[in-house]
Amino acid sequence: MTLFYIIVATLAGGLLSVLIAAAISVAVLARLVRSLVSLSTGILLSTALLQVLPEAFEGQAPPQALFATLLGGLLAFFLLEKAELYRHGHHHEGDHPHHHHHHGFDAEQAGRGGLAVLLGDSIHNFSDGVIIAAAFLVDTHLGVVTATAIVAHEIPQEVGDYIVLLNAGLSRLRALAYNAISGMAAVLGGVLGYFVVGQWHAAFPYLLVVAASSFVYVALADLMPQLQRRLPWRETVAQIAWIGAGLAIVVLLTTLRHTH
Repeated sequence: MTLFYIIVATLAGGLLSVLIAAAISVAVLARLVRSLVSLSTGILLSTALLQVLPEAFEGQAPPQALFATLLGGLLAFFLLEKAELYRHGHHHEGDHPHHHHHHGFDAEQAGRGGLAVLLGDSIHNFSDGVIIAAAFLVDTHLGVVTATAIVAHEIPQEVGDYIVLLNAGLSRLRALAYNAISGMAAVLGGVLGYFVVGQWHAAFPYLLVVAASSFVYVALADLMPQLQRRLPWRETVAQIAWIGAGLAIVVLLTTLRHTH
């Protein structure tokens, strides 16, 4: 059953993003992505700090080693992003008033840089799959919370990439196919993680800390800077409400976990 849960969880992010992108217009998608970025921020930070890290520190691993792993994870994700191998940008229509600049950027992203975008997203998704597998191998409820956090930030990432590809002139079908291919890397990472990582029980606390460092890095380095723009007070309140909703989801899942 654990392998089944892992496959379903790793399929969820890519499948949901493709279905959402296929069913909704680009203008609506752009507004939806902005709300989901706020929701993702709350879910990622609360999952890392309230769920994954406490679970890791309950094990037998020395706290100093776990903190060193956390530091190393943050630096590693920074370097991977520098190399464009851990891409998680959320780029969407409407962020800039001058659309001709926007389209130029999109064309470059999906043109010469298209292969790098697909490769970076696939590596990111593969890593997410391994993280989901490790969490489910530790505890089913922890796996559910971890998968929820990953799906929450995977959907706006994949939808944002879909908008980039559309703006560059790709057909809806081709852009959706690219997203689907990238999403399948998470399933591959989950299955391999189940069979490979499952044999290294002593490494579980360290893998959980790496997962937490990924969540914290994405939230602080990518999502929160997008939320710092000057906005009308109603949009600011909406951002805070979406972040709070993300926190509430994790707290609810945590409460359900402790009552079973």
